Amino acid sequence: MAVLLLFGGPVLAIPCECERRDPPRYRGRVLIPMNEIRRRLASFDSQQLDVSGCRQAAVALILRESPRGPEVLFIERAQREGDPWSGHMAFPGGRLDSSDADARATAERETVEEVGLSLEGADHLGHIADLRGNPRVQTALVISAHAYEVEPGGPPLLLERAEVADAFWFPVADLHDPSRHVRFETPALRRRPFPGIEVGVPERHVVWGLTYHFLDIFFGALGAPLPDRWGELRDFER
Repeated sequence: MAVLLLFGGPVLAIPCECERRDPPRYRGRVLIPMNEIRRRLASFDSQQLDVSGCRQAAVALILRESPRGPEVLFIERAQREGDPWSGHMAFPGGRLDSSDADARATAERETVEEVGLSLEGADHLGHIADLRGNPRVQTALVISAHAYEVEPGGPPLLLERAEVADAFWFPVADLHDPSRHVRFETPALRRRPFPGIEVGVPERHVVWGLTYHFLDIFFGALGAPLPDRWGELRDFER
């Protein structure tokens, strides 16, 4: 029986794997230790798409240990004319370059370029999923997500300001907090209300769309799926 102390508050007992398989909850937060994340992703059978004839891009879902539990790195993309992801909350990443051996190499290269974080010595926890881009915005595009764990206490992030407006670490457990679950609308998609998660400044730092979909798959792999909030958007190209 493990014991976890949260922010100096009540002590919560976390049963070991032999006693309970579902991650425990605390005031809407889902507490998933880093070792459990590693174990779950190691055995996860991810969705891999046929990329023949498609353009490719990749993102890195980067995790680290912290006193708040595992954290994930988010970036806020810079406002750029003609960029379909302008201003969005996202994971570091970008398009596959001719010099990249594969999509995983793309995720690692783009992470260095965008936030100055090298994944060369990081633990690759696994492939999360391949998803098709929204055909209303990008045709014949497949985006791959790979998960990594980096050591805590590394050097500060160095942002490429032309591409990244902001970047910060956010507690994985808080992504399940119902008070952070919002509806997000964007004029680019006819103001359809998308499920979102507020991770910073209200109405600005909201994870939605493709990044939300990757998080949905990530938590499903951990045995702690997000609430089904897609509703009538279930069949909408995300």
